[in-house]
Amino acid sequence: MSWQPPLTDATGSSDVERWVPEVSKNPRRSPFERDRARVLHSSALRRLGAKTQVLAPSTDDFVRTRLTHSLEVAQVGREIAKQLGCDPDVVDAACLSHDLGHPPFGHNGEAALAVVAEDAGGFEGNAQTLRILTRLEPKMFASDGRCVGLNLTRASLDAASKYPWQRVDAPRRVDGRRSRKFGVYADDLPVFDWLREGAPVGQTCLEAQVMDLSDDVAYSVHDVEDAIVGWRVEPRRLREAGEPDRVVAQVRAWYDPDLTDDELGAALDRLLALPDWVAEFDGTRESLAAVKDMTSQLIGRFTGSSVDATRAVHGYGDLHRYAARLEVPRTTRAEIAVLKGIAALYVMAPREDEPLYHYQRQVVSELVEVVLERAEVALEPVFLPDFLDAEDDAARLRVVVDQVASLTDLSAMAWHARLVAPGE
Repeated sequence: MSWQPPLTDATGSSDVERWVPEVSKNPRRSPFERDRARVLHSSALRRLGAKTQVLAPSTDDFVRTRLTHSLEVAQVGREIAKQLGCDPDVVDAACLSHDLGHPPFGHNGEAALAVVAEDAGGFEGNAQTLRILTRLEPKMFASDGRCVGLNLTRASLDAASKYPWQRVDAPRRVDGRRSRKFGVYADDLPVFDWLREGAPVGQTCLEAQVMDLSDDVAYSVHDVEDAIVGWRVEPRRLREAGEPDRVVAQVRAWYDPDLTDDELGAALDRLLALPDWVAEFDGTRESLAAVKDMTSQLIGRFTGSSVDATRAVHGYGDLHRYAARLEVPRTTRAEIAVLKGIAALYVMAPREDEPLYHYQRQVVSELVEVVLERAEVALEPVFLPDFLDAEDDAARLRVVVDQVASLTDLSAMAWHARLVAPGE
């Protein structure tokens, strides 16, 4: 039997369209396989290897970086996609892409850039991800000379859109305030409107929901694993009087999920009662294996419950795009939230007051200021033309923010030492 090209589109012809049409040079690969390969080989993905996940990459040899986290998210997402009948390469590409827009120093750097970029429309890692995929990553160009980033298919770009709205259209939270999360800057609206053609307003596709769950599962479980192995969380402490209440309070303060305190407390009780939950850790090979087994069982627990719930609602055919929604049981959401709370209580919240944490924000803010002042000599060649072509101050600030956001933790410190520290 002769070789036949793989099916390239089980979802509709518009899903495989690209912002700038291309002629495939390798018909043996589907459009979605090409998308995944483009993200995997991108310089933006490689830079995540030196960007903070929760703990800085230089902290020790065990902790996860943004890159290792993204690879783990992709593995989780691909498995869920296979079980639901989504195209696994679309989900894989979205998972690999989901953190590309994160600046140096993780969420700490993101908070600093949100402040200094206010006059340019703010900063949000997810909106920056779309900008990288469709404008900044040098791969494809339009006939007029515009860089169109990786020029992914509509389906893959939509799957990577975790928050499909502008800042001004962000949904309101329970307290009435708008969410700080958004997925597109104003000057990226043309490609955003294209990729969202036909999509329900404000609704994510199934593949994006799978990516989002995979991210939540991976970082909630792995942050706790890193914290235990890094001696920042003692598992037995969670059983001490008052500690469960502190965990629940931390979840409420940082994440405020649509769950009651009783649901969160019950979730922690369930986790602590699991036979695979690690009660003690002493750093031996046996205890390291026990922690790893715990994380594997938790990932299987969370993804399995969500797949089963989704199948119970939508049946057992192939599910993709807007034909179905991912169903995540409240009990699963509560258990994931509690794991986030554990990492926040014992690792992230105490770090808020550390001098290094404040210094990192200072580094980011000062870099934007000095690069903006000295743009023609400070910007890398890849960003300088954007700055020279910018029409106003806001556009020029956005280019400088693009530059600083692209830096890794180490390069941000090096740039600061070179451009800022000498004049102090």
